[in-house]
Amino acid sequence: MNLTLTAALTGFSTAFVLILAIGAQNAFVLRQGLRREHVFILCLICALSDAILIAAGVLGFGAIVELWPLFPQIMRYAGAAFLIGYAILRFKAAWQGDASIVTSGKAGPLWPAALTCLALTWLNPHVYLDTLGLIGAVSTQFPWGAQKWAFGIGAVLSSFVFFFSLGYGARLLAPIMQSAKAWRILDLGIGVLMCLIAVKLLL
Repeated sequence: MNLTLTAALTGFSTAFVLILAIGAQNAFVLRQGLRREHVFILCLICALSDAILIAAGVLGFGAIVELWPLFPQIMRYAGAAFLIGYAILRFKAAWQGDASIVTSGKAGPLWPAALTCLALTWLNPHVYLDTLGLIGAVSTQFPWGAQKWAFGIGAVLSSFVFFFSLGYGARLLAPIMQSAKAWRILDLGIGVLMCLIAVKLLL
């Protein structure tokens, strides 16, 4: 197989496996996809953010961490605080049980959703570990030039494929999510997930 193609497939598969695990960012995109609110913009924000981080990882983010050793620790505590706050909102929504799927009419405001998406992305230390650390480390096996670029492009493409599939594929679950009980379970599950991730960050 062509070495450049091999590098691209390695980048795609590596990024896809790392992103696949349901986390704070993915759970949010899934929820918005079910509600059909600003799906394209939110998927684009996630994919472009990953693209920036992947590029930084492939180009060598380790040098920045060496210059600013406290950066990972700051991001860890900031991320945990935000996740706990978002979990509280989801627990409140589960308690009230007033969520519903928005399939028509006016959706909620874009900016709160976009800011939440950005926070879940950039305040999550796991994102940095996956994109800057692991993907960056895997990229070192490829020499600078066509193979290195192919690996990075493959990883970025994987992120776009994953998030847009998650966002728009979520509506296939719409028939299941028509009841208030289903939304309570989803919000409760997301809240528990956020708390678990936050605890893991603090340990």
